[in-house]
Amino acid sequence: MANLTRYDPFASLASFAPLRDFEDLWRDMRRLPGDGEAPTMRLDVSENDTAYTVTADVPGVKKEDIKVDVDGNQVTITAEVRKDSEQKDGDKVVRSERYVGQQYRSFTLAHAIDDAAAAARYDNGVLQLTLPKKTPGGGRKLQIA
Repeated sequence: MANLTRYDPFASLASFAPLRDFEDLWRDMRRLPGDGEAPTMRLDVSENDTAYTVTADVPGVKKEDIKVDVDGNQVTITAEVRKDSEQKDGDKVVRSERYVGQQYRSFTLAHAIDDAAAAARYDNGVLQLTLPKKTPGGGRKLQIA
């Protein structure tokens, strides 16, 4: 009679424990001093017949430090993040930390964007982009001689 053994599909994953430790190390390296997780740029993209509307949360960034590039149907949002943290005990500085980094998000849309008509607005940490779709056309009929 043959011996039956129960198959455990997760048993082979135990050998990958060092990789999980490496992911934890990488997550710790991305954290800002004095913060929890590293900041991320959250996006909402909606579409209608004529345009895309993109809403990006970019808190704590000055308007001058945000750059938006549109190339065909590729959109890239870049923001330079600066944080200063200082802890004092009376007149004596106990701890002072600074962070300067860059966040960016890049995504591709289904339709090409009319970059001449695109508009951007930034208010209270929220960037709103209106990206009109490029109208198909511009072609012409050729007459055969």
